[in-house]
Amino acid sequence: MTSAPPVVTGAIPVKVQNTVQVELPRVAHSGQRETAPPQPQSASAAPVIPGRASTSAQVARAEAGEQWISRLLRGGAMCSGGLFLASLALESLPQSETVHVAIDVLRKGAASALLVTPVVRLVVAGTTLGIRGEWKYALYAAGVLGLLALAVGAGLHA
Repeated sequence: MTSAPPVVTGAIPVKVQNTVQVELPRVAHSGQRETAPPQPQSASAAPVIPGRASTSAQVARAEAGEQWISRLLRGGAMCSGGLFLASLALESLPQSETVHVAIDVLRKGAASALLVTPVVRLVVAGTTLGIRGEWKYALYAAGVLGLLALAVGAGLHA
């Protein structure tokens, strides 16, 4: 029993089609159920962008970009932590001018590594987004980098 859609004056006609696809399990000749083949998924369970068809090459590139970012963040944190722990180890040495300078250099290096790591991560993310063709988000990353550069430039002149 279907009824005609209501007529609205002044409206633009739009054809709306509501379809639902259901995949039922197949029954083999022996009476046992066959399982459907597994759907390909990314290893990192990355979200799928609606309306965009992803090929295996695009998924592989996306996962490679995520792996680069995770390695970068992990490496930056490890580098910073190592420099800070080295400065703490130098605290146990007898106090001298050389030890104080070394401690100061190590702690400034640790702080610099902590500050630079997210900026480099933003560069890598923007590059991988551009390679994947997501220009909107690549431009966002470039805009944030530009604002950071502007802020650093303004801070150096003050």
